[in-house]
This record gives sequence, C-alpha cells and structure tokens, in this order.
Amino acid sequence: MRLKTCLVVDDSRVIRKVARRILEEIGYEVAEAGDGVDALAWCRAAMPDAILLDWNMPAMNGIDFLRVLRQEPGGQAPVVVFCTVENDIDRIREALDAGASEYIMKPFDGDIIEAKFAQAGLA
Repeated sequence: MRLKTCLVVDDSRVIRKVARRILEEIGYEVAEAGDGVDALAWCRAAMPDAILLDWNMPAMNGIDFLRVLRQEPGGQAPVVVFCTVENDIDRIREALDAGASEYIMKPFDGDIIEAKFAQAGLA
C-alpha cells in the first residue's frame, strides 16, 4: 500500500516543518510549497491526496490557489484543509464554498490535524 501524500502550502518555513513532522508521524509522505504558484506546479506534476493550505501567502494566496486547483484535471480529488489565522466566519464559508473540506486554526497541533484529516475522510 502506498503512503498517502500531503502537500503543505505555507509561506512560513517553520509552519511547513511543524506540519511535515506531524503528517509524517501519522503516515503521510509530505511535499512542501511556499505559495500557491509553487503548489499549483506541484499539483500539475503529481496530484496529492491531501493539501494543508495557508490563506495569506505572496504570489498566489490560498483561496485563489484552491479555485484554480478545482478547475484542473484531477483537481477535485485532493482533500483540502485550510490552516490559517483567518477566523472570520465569512472567510471560513468562502473557503468551504471554494472547495475546502475542513478548516484548522493556527496554532495547531498533531491532535487537531489528525482529527480534521479523519473528519475529511483521510484516516
């Protein structure tokens, strides 16, 4: 059985490292992207099973990336979990309307990620 893949998209190297450690502990193969442009290139090369996505990033933010991703061939497949400091209900609704599966607030820990991924059907 192959490992599930998760693309961690965040402009913070620290957050990417923390997320990588947590995801590898729960059995994911992890790739990283620093913004939506890099993430899109990654997805076009090899669509991941899951994407942990930051909202506020340079070049292309999370919501714009998600909207483009969902139009790509195979782009409906990945489970997208937003991971952000944005806690405004309208923003959360916007993310879910654009195709996000779940929503995690920063700061997060392993239990939160594991629970949200399970709720999104990735367990």
